[in-house]
Amino acid sequence: MKLLENIRVVDMTNVLAGPFATMHLALLGAEVIKIENPDGGDLARKLGNVPEMNKKLMGTSFLAQNANKKSLTLNLKVEEAKEVFRKLIRTTDVLVENFRPGVMDRLGFSYGELRKTNPKLIYCAISGFGQTGPDAFKPAYDQIVQGLSGVMDVNGDERLHPLRSGFPVCDTVGGLNAAFAIMAALFHRERSGEGQFIDIALLDSIMPLMGWVAANLLIGGKPPVPMGNDNFTAAPSGTFRTKDGHINIAANQQKQWEDLADILGVPELKTDPRFQERDTRKANRKLLTPLLEAKLAEKSTADWVEALNAKGIPSGDILSLGAALDSAQIRHRESIVSVKEDEIGEIRLFNLTAKFSNTPASIESPPPRLSAHTSEILGSLGYEETDLAALKEKGAI
Repeated sequence: MKLLENIRVVDMTNVLAGPFATMHLALLGAEVIKIENPDGGDLARKLGNVPEMNKKLMGTSFLAQNANKKSLTLNLKVEEAKEVFRKLIRTTDVLVENFRPGVMDRLGFSYGELRKTNPKLIYCAISGFGQTGPDAFKPAYDQIVQGLSGVMDVNGDERLHPLRSGFPVCDTVGGLNAAFAIMAALFHRERSGEGQFIDIALLDSIMPLMGWVAANLLIGGKPPVPMGNDNFTAAPSGTFRTKDGHINIAANQQKQWEDLADILGVPELKTDPRFQERDTRKANRKLLTPLLEAKLAEKSTADWVEALNAKGIPSGDILSLGAALDSAQIRHRESIVSVKEDEIGEIRLFNLTAKFSNTPASIESPPPRLSAHTSEILGSLGYEETDLAALKEKGAI
C-alpha cells in the first residue's frame, strides 16, 4: 500500500514551488491530477536547456518535478470547464494552487465557495508573500524573494556580495513547506473530519532556514558578515586549497582542531595564542587559513579526505554536479531513478529521498504529455465520448 493511496490531489500549480510540493504527494502514492490550460499548459513545459524538448512541451524543467502525475486540460474561463471542475472537486481531497491572491476568487473557486461543495477539502494556496499583508499582491519570483528575505545578504564574501543561491532555493523550500503542511492537514482531517485552508508564502518559508544566522542578530545583536565558503560557527571550517584542488574541512570541535593540527604536521598551532581557543581561532581565521593551506598543498584532496575522515575530522571533496549526481552513495540510496518516456526514452529523475520501511515511494510513470489523461479523468466523472467532443467544440478542454 502507498502512503497516500486513495488520496486525490487537484494540482493547479505552475513552474516550481507548487509542482515540487505536489510531486512529493505523487511519489507517496496520491493521485495527482494536474490541471493545465489547453493552450500550452504549465510554463515549465517550455523551460529547459534542450530547445527541441521545449517545443514539444516537455522541457527539462517540467520533467524534473511532474512524474507520477496526470494531465487534464481545462479552460476555466469557459463555463462548461468550470462545471467539470466543480464535479472534480466533489471527489477531491486536496487542492493546491499557486496563483496570485485573488485569482481563484475571480474564477469563482475561492476556498469559501469550494468548501460548500466539499467540506472536507484541504485547500493549499502557495504565493510569494502570502494571502494577506502589504506585499501580498506583489509579483514574486525566487530571486526577488531571495533578496527580500535576507538570503542574498548572508551569501558571498567581501568580493561578491550580495549573492544569490545557485538554485531556486526559495521556490523549492516553499514547495517542501506546502507538502509538509498538506500532510499535517490530512492527519488532522483523519482525526476530526475537517478540511481547511493553508496559506503558504515563499518569504515565510525560507526565513526559518536561516535560524542560526538570524538568531545571532535577533538575540545576539550581531548582523551577518559575508564569509564566502567559511563557516561562521567555527574555524578552521570551510574550503581550503590542496595540491590538486580544494577540500571542505569542518573541524568544529576542539579535539577535531587539535587532531587536524597534528595530522597536518603543525602541532605548534595548538598552543599558539591566536588559535588555541575557539573564539580566537574564529577571529584570526584569515591568519590561520594560509598556514593550513601551506601544508594541505603537499598532498591531493583524496589523500587528505582519507586521512582526516579516518581520524574523525569531517572532510570531503568538492564535486562537480555531474560527479555528485553519479556518486556511489547517491546510487546506493537510489536517490535518482530512471523512468521511460515513450518518445524521449529513459530519463533520470529524483526519487523521494525519505525511505519508508512499510510504504516505500517510487516513480511509476513519467511526467505526462499535455492533456494525456483528460479523457480518462472525465470518463471517471461520468462524461461520455459525445460529451468530450462537445467540450472540445466549446474550447473547454
